[in-house]
Amino acid sequence: MLAPEPFFEPRGTPFSEYHRIKALVELGHRVDLVTYPIGADVDLPNLRIIRSPGLPFVRRVRIGPSLVKLLLDLRLARAALRQARRERYDLIHSHEEAGFFGVWLARRLGVPHLYDMHSSLPQQLSNFRHGLGRWLQPAFGRLERTTIDGSQAVITICQELQDLVTAMGAGDRSVLIENVMGGLVDEPPRVTAAEVSARWGLGTDRVVVLYTGTFEPYQGLDLLLQAAARLTASHPSVVVLVAGGEPAQVVEARGRATALGAPVVFAGQQPARDIPAFVEACDILVSPRVAGTNTPLKIYSYLQSGRPIVATDLRTHTQVLDATTALLVPPEAGALAAGILRLVDDPAMGRRLAAGAAQVARERYSRQAYLARTVEAYALLGVSASGAS
Repeated sequence: MLAPEPFFEPRGTPFSEYHRIKALVELGHRVDLVTYPIGADVDLPNLRIIRSPGLPFVRRVRIGPSLVKLLLDLRLARAALRQARRERYDLIHSHEEAGFFGVWLARRLGVPHLYDMHSSLPQQLSNFRHGLGRWLQPAFGRLERTTIDGSQAVITICQELQDLVTAMGAGDRSVLIENVMGGLVDEPPRVTAAEVSARWGLGTDRVVVLYTGTFEPYQGLDLLLQAAARLTASHPSVVVLVAGGEPAQVVEARGRATALGAPVVFAGQQPARDIPAFVEACDILVSPRVAGTNTPLKIYSYLQSGRPIVATDLRTHTQVLDATTALLVPPEAGALAAGILRLVDDPAMGRRLAAGAAQVARERYSRQAYLARTVEAYALLGVSASGAS
C-alpha cells in the first residue's frame, strides 16, 4: 500500500487510510505500508510500516499540493520500488497521487492495482487555491484518467467521485466506500465531557456549538467566525468551540474572532481519541464548508453523535445529509447564524434531527457495510476476504 501522507496524523486521508488498513488486516490480509517519514506509528496486526527517506529540516507537511509534497512523493516512489524488489506482492493499493506511480509499479510487477480515490486531484488545486492551478489542472486531469484507466479496481469515498469515475467509463470496476468510521480510533478518550467544559470555561449555562477539523480555506472557518459574531446580541449564552488548527493558524483565527467580537473558544488541535469528549460536551455540531465536493470525514461521526447538525447546503454535504438529518443553510454568514439560533430556540427540532441522523447512520453507514464493500472492492481484483488470490 502506497500512502503519500504523514501517517499517522489526525486528519482526513490518514484517518481513511487507517480504517482501510484496519479492515484489510481484519479480513486476513497482510499490508506493507510505504509512506512518508513523518507521522506516528500505529500498532495493528499484520501491518508493517516502511517509511521513505526524509528531507532535511522538513518536520511537517501541510495539507494540499506543495513542492515539499512533490519531493516526498518522489522519495516514496523510490522506496516503494526498492521494497517491491525485495518481496513478492499480490497487488498494489495506492492512495491519492501515489496512484500515478502505483499503476506503473503494478504493471511492472505483473499484479493488479487498486486506486483509492479520496478526491479529484485537479479539483484539489482549486480547493487549495494553488497558484499554479490553472496550468497544472490539465496535467493532473490526464494523470488522474491514466490512473483510473490503468487500475483494475477503484475505491471512491463519496457519491460525487463515484459519479466522476462512472463518467470516465470505470463504474463497473469502482466501489463507493464512505468513511463511515470518520475520525474514530480504538483508544478511549483521556478526558471527559465535564473536563472539556471545565478546561475551556464553557460552563453549564452555555449553549456550545462545536466545529472540529482543519483550518484550510475550503472548510469555511471564516464563514463560521462571521456567523458567530451575529449570535451575541440576541443569544449571549451561545459559544462556538473550535477544535483543530495548527498553532499559527489558531493565533491568526483568534485575532480575527476578537476583531469581530465573535464568542469563539479555540482549543487547538486535539488528539483523535479525545474528540468524542468534545462532541459530548457540545449541544450543536456545525460544518461550514464553502468549497469542494468530497463529504467531510467528520460528517459520518456527526451522524452517530446524538447531536443536531447545521451544515451548508452544498454538494459536499447533501450527498449524505438531507432535511431529515441536518439543518441545511446557504453558505452565508447570516444564514449560518440563523440556522444555529433556530436549533438553540427549538430543542425539539434538534432532537428530531439527531434521531434521524442516528437512524441513517445505523442503516446506511454501519461498520458492517464498510467491511462488506471492502470485500467487494478486493473481489474485483480476484482476491478473497481471507486474503487468498
